[in-house]
Amino acid sequence: MLKIQEIRELIKLIDQSSINEFEYEGEGAKVTLKKAGAAPVAQIAPQKSGEEVSIPQPVPQPVEQKTESEPKPVEEVTDESLHKIESPMVGTFYSSPSPEDPQYISTGDKVSNDSIVCIIEAMKLFNEIEAEVNGEIVEILVENGQLVEYGQPLFLVKKQ
Repeated sequence: MLKIQEIRELIKLIDQSSINEFEYEGEGAKVTLKKAGAAPVAQIAPQKSGEEVSIPQPVPQPVEQKTESEPKPVEEVTDESLHKIESPMVGTFYSSPSPEDPQYISTGDKVSNDSIVCIIEAMKLFNEIEAEVNGEIVEILVENGQLVEYGQPLFLVKKQ
């Protein structure tokens, strides 16, 4: 008969693989492992008695992940003097060239069309994003380190 440690090892191996069901029959016992959702279920059925024995499984603990803040809903810009600077790609938004450096821009800063306003990191490449218009930063719509989507508004600029 399989030892409990061997069964636990089998459970780990099945859990890490793409196998959904595993059966082992031998040494007077039958072991059936099936994945049920996120955690595998194990049952041992001794062949002689016909009773099924459930083995308690360790409960997988959720991995703590950094939760990204939800993007702020952007109201439809009706003022013709406001321009949205949008993300040209999917990536991570950075407001400064490095953590030790000051932000490229803040609310109220004047920018020109070639002013760098932030960096978007995509696939280990750091892309400098320019303002595209002359004006004043009215609102910063994302936070430093936040994941951004293609076309997501990053800044509102009052055109001059």
